[in-house]
Amino acid sequence: MTLIPRQPLANENLMNASIPVDLSSNTPRPLYRLITGPLSPGDQLDITADARVSNACGYPSGTRYTVGVGWHLWRYTYAGAGASAVPWTRIGHYSGTNVTPETHHLDLHIARLYTVPADWTPGDRMAIVLQADAHSTAWKANGGGDKLSVDEGYGQLVVRPWTCTPEPTPVEA
Repeated sequence: MTLIPRQPLANENLMNASIPVDLSSNTPRPLYRLITGPLSPGDQLDITADARVSNACGYPSGTRYTVGVGWHLWRYTYAGAGASAVPWTRIGHYSGTNVTPETHHLDLHIARLYTVPADWTPGDRMAIVLQADAHSTAWKANGGGDKLSVDEGYGQLVVRPWTCTPEPTPVEA
């Protein structure tokens, strides 16, 4: 098989400007999403995503505390319908770290090379989503309701598709 590069896709339109801080790490918010063109099993997607969050929890007169941030890539089959109507699949592993009040800003970066699975329906389009969650054992310190800001202009989602094409069959002379 030969891989042929296609036009890169990019999206800088932020979907959520904040992420609620809670106790669970299972409450992510989508930050960036893009829709690919038609794909086939074996195609490869070179995915890169960046975002930046700011921890101002408790500022200026409340309790300041550290917040754990997890970020990850997901995909689902895009058919123009609502994203909740189809199953989502995580691409790669979770990434995460803490953002302290002193650090204040945290850059989120993730990159993956993803192979379109063998059971993919040829010609279907894929939605790729960068999601992030915010969690802390101190989340109720200010009565609940604290949020991390997602900083506009500091992120994007880029997908560089590579089409999988079969090698030409040799012609006998």
